[in-house]
Amino acid sequence: MTLQGLQLNNLTDKQHEQLSQLKSIYEEANSRVNVISRKDMDQFFVHHVMHSLAIAHVISFRNDCHILDLGCGGGFPGIPLAIAFPNAKFHLVDSIGKKIKVVLEVAEKLALENVTARHARAESIRDHKFDSVISRAVAPLKDLWQWSAPLLRHQQASYGLICLKGGDLQHEIKQLKRKVQSWPIYERIYSEDWFKEKYVLQVRP
Repeated sequence: MTLQGLQLNNLTDKQHEQLSQLKSIYEEANSRVNVISRKDMDQFFVHHVMHSLAIAHVISFRNDCHILDLGCGGGFPGIPLAIAFPNAKFHLVDSIGKKIKVVLEVAEKLALENVTARHARAESIRDHKFDSVISRAVAPLKDLWQWSAPLLRHQQASYGLICLKGGDLQHEIKQLKRKVQSWPIYERIYSEDWFKEKYVLQVRP
């Protein structure tokens, strides 16, 4: 799979180059710290880069906004989105320290000045408010909202919680008891079968 499948408009040559470098950087890091399974590495651009950038197809982060990637793992969706939105500030957190070390290494190698990373749990973050919290399938929607809500700037301009989730989400959405905006990724954004039953969800404060 090549970067042609990304279909994102207005990316500069530098951004395309940064996205192209991701696989080799993660392969090298993965040889030391297992943050991505071998099966997923074989489909790296689809499963990680394109999946992360599905958010960029439906949400356009404004310049200078602050975005928290909650449970970022090895850096998804935060790293690809930081490349796509170089004027927004991305703060990546995860409870596993070795994954944060990989995130910092990737950000350094790509010279991503808009990325910071921190070994922390959501409940321990009390020193900052964010314009958005992003996440990729780390917990049920109800839990994600419970962790995210205290970290969000509660204002009209807030993007709220934006997460990538898959499967039958009706029960999770019903449990949340809040309005949820949902965008199907398959066919609306990408045509690959892997994106069937995968969605971008947004919950505003």
